[in-house]
Amino acid sequence: MPVADAEGLRPTPERVRETLFNWLSPVIEGSRCLDLFAGSGALGLEALSRGAADAVFIENSPVAARALRRNIATLDATGARIVETDAFDWLQTAAPRPFDIVFLDPPFAAGRYEELCRLLTDHGWLAKQALVYVERDRDQPAPVLPEGWRVKKEKAAGNVSYSLVEAVNGGISR
Repeated sequence: MPVADAEGLRPTPERVRETLFNWLSPVIEGSRCLDLFAGSGALGLEALSRGAADAVFIENSPVAARALRRNIATLDATGARIVETDAFDWLQTAAPRPFDIVFLDPPFAAGRYEELCRLLTDHGWLAKQALVYVERDRDQPAPVLPEGWRVKKEKAAGNVSYSLVEAVNGGISR
């Protein structure tokens, strides 16, 4: 799948994606997914290919969004929807629909994980016991998670640290 040449775009390594989707395999079928900072859309597209009901891709870069549209068309990925906007603005202003799985993989330089987690929780974006995938530079400290969130799985590969977090008290019932 081609990857756009956009500033800050850093696709999740294949080895990391394989581990992540092994972790998600018991819950991916029929799930609603949010791919914030979608970039190439690899995470959301992988979720759709493994049985997710739908995936919303949030991407601010016009170049990356165009490439993502081409990838979705090439793969004939049904259930995919792209929103070309800033992730922070969207989380604060769009009408929330709870997601079961959120891929939180901002450009490492942007960070702001704590703020993103707070927005997901406070604005009603998370289904009850939603899972949030967090990917960061290995040298960055782990983000402080909202109350009730707990790390279920955590690993590192190369210069990437990644974890799967359950937002136990952060979501609403479907």
